[in-house]
Amino acid sequence: MTRIQLPDSIEAAPAAAQPLLEGVRKMLGSVPNLFRIAANSPAALEGYLGLNGALAKGSLKPQTRERIALAVAQFNGCDYCLSAHTYLGKNLAKLDDAEIAANRRGASNDPQADAAVRFAVKLVRDRGQVTDADVSAVRMAGYSEAEIVEIVAHVALNTLTNYLNEALGTPIDFPVVSARAA
Repeated sequence: MTRIQLPDSIEAAPAAAQPLLEGVRKMLGSVPNLFRIAANSPAALEGYLGLNGALAKGSLKPQTRERIALAVAQFNGCDYCLSAHTYLGKNLAKLDDAEIAANRRGASNDPQADAAVRFAVKLVRDRGQVTDADVSAVRMAGYSEAEIVEIVAHVALNTLTNYLNEALGTPIDFPVVSARAA
């Protein structure tokens, strides 16, 4: 059960959020609960959508972005995001079950992606306090400086949604995956 209002339609959301939710509906075909709960603050919804949209145009492959999202959701114990990104990982990024399981363990079966996922988990676990050696390991795996910045940004974006969903009790509207089941 949500701890704050979950608008039951686009029309029930604050007026400033309605065009943003309509854009989500046009893009995804529906409005997942994450967007509906974020719509309580049109500014927060706009900020999330803006950063998400900008990062989608970045250098990281969609598969790597989903791997990071899965690892961060697992580490933060966010069942909503874990459910959503398991669905997206399978259906859009075409990750197989073994890869999703590896991502949830903070790793990847792909050697290059493994460096990104491990770095992402280290960022979350150590609250950004990584070492020169940590950054060097990602660089040595073949990631550019732009991609390293994007890994950090994806960790921040996913942490935002993890905290939003966990703090506010967003109902899961994807096939349910539990972080505790790992």
